Amino acid sequence: MAHTKSAQKRVRQSARRREINRYHISRMRTAFKRIREALREGDIERAESLLPLAQKIAYRAAAKGAIHKNEAARRVSRYAQKINKAKAATK
Repeated sequence: MAHTKSAQKRVRQSARRREINRYHISRMRTAFKRIREALREGDIERAESLLPLAQKIAYRAAAKGAIHKNEAARRVSRYAQKINKAKAATK
């Protein structure tokens, strides 16, 4: 347990920050999960329409410091590639 007043404050700040980070990360993972499910079902149009929303959520998480900006870019890029690959396979 923290003893000094400043250490107690840091514990409170860390707990609040952890909750905020968990919110952003969970929201981002759910957005990408919806894209994965759409691709698994073969609904490429829905996956394509979900990508901009997932991108926005990922970049917001990066802006808030929950994840690194390169991680957000990497995730968006990978899902864009998956969607493009699925589109190419159906042609």
